[in-house]
Amino acid sequence: MDGVARCARYSFGPNHLHMCGPDMNQEVLAYINAGTSDQRLTNILKQFKTLYPYLSAIAHANHIPDPFDHQVVEAYWLGNHLLDNISPKTLYRHTTDLLQITKKMDPRSMDMIKTKIAAGGLMHHSFHVLNLWDHKKFFNKENNLSELDKRRISAGRVTKVDGPYITLKRKPLTIDQQNKLSLGSPLSTKILRRLEGSSLLDNVQVGNFVSLHWDSPCEIITAQQYKNLNYYTSLSIKLANLSPAPVYA
Repeated sequence: MDGVARCARYSFGPNHLHMCGPDMNQEVLAYINAGTSDQRLTNILKQFKTLYPYLSAIAHANHIPDPFDHQVVEAYWLGNHLLDNISPKTLYRHTTDLLQITKKMDPRSMDMIKTKIAAGGLMHHSFHVLNLWDHKKFFNKENNLSELDKRRISAGRVTKVDGPYITLKRKPLTIDQQNKLSLGSPLSTKILRRLEGSSLLDNVQVGNFVSLHWDSPCEIITAQQYKNLNYYTSLSIKLANLSPAPVYA
């Protein structure tokens, strides 16, 4: 699977829910179903206003010409060694200049973001979800911890394949009495692997590790990729717990 096709799989979940990117989820799903990619799909993904700047920044910092190189795509969604080559200064400029976080945050919040970046923030999807995304409006909603959990990339080990469904064990976000986030003990999660007649995951088997975004399966990953995802997510959770947290649940 090339980087463009792989990135489409991670982007489909929120795009299908009309949360990110252009209103082309049926077209993206057709590419996923066909297992192909081309310049048209590349152009669609470039319209994701948060995704593409991250990929470009990771690629630039690692002297990789193609933002959709498979290693770059993996670094952003799952995490790998490419993230270590991005300086805190570069990440801070990315948040202020490209993502324009300063327009959404008050000065005190921006100071906290600077502190988190200096303490080890990385250009990983979980860092954006748990530390940069504006939670203030979101946390007035019901079931907010569950929704926050869906926004990040998670993964689990498949325990059952049943027609259009798969069941897997995954670690959910949890909250303790001090209102601090953590990854909890693995729980069973049942999700669709087929959507609207299209298969999001054909060859999955019991024992495979599968990554998820908004309850949509993204891909079968290796045990090492699963370990990497949990590692980088745990780092982002640790940084999220540095600031006074909103009421998650």
